[in-house]
Amino acid sequence: MSENILSKSNQDKFTCTEDSIDADAIIINEAQLILAEKRTSLAAMRTGIAVFALPLTVLGLLIATSKYYNILHVLHLIIPLGIMLTALIILGTYLVIRSLRNIHHYDQMLTQLKACHSKLSRFLD
Repeated sequence: MSENILSKSNQDKFTCTEDSIDADAIIINEAQLILAEKRTSLAAMRTGIAVFALPLTVLGLLIATSKYYNILHVLHLIIPLGIMLTALIILGTYLVIRSLRNIHHYDQMLTQLKACHSKLSRFLD
């Protein structure tokens, strides 16, 4: 009983190889591990979106209440707040972009795993 195994070559590409020792359980565990990593990336993306939305909310509140204060009188508060909001926007953008790259990578891994093992195709569509 010879099974295909997904192995990583030197160029970070996955190829199917033959191995008689490998069992179906190991292949399913590999798919479960990839799906768990994908869920983790989705959670990081959700966090990034929330971090990105916070500065937008604060800026909206400042704009809505701008007629109640003079910007020159509160400049010593606005500058640190602006720096903090910019840092949060950068952090949120980084988390979302990193998560999207990871999710794309995990989708490629799952596609290659399904191509090597036809039994997984009916479960991972």
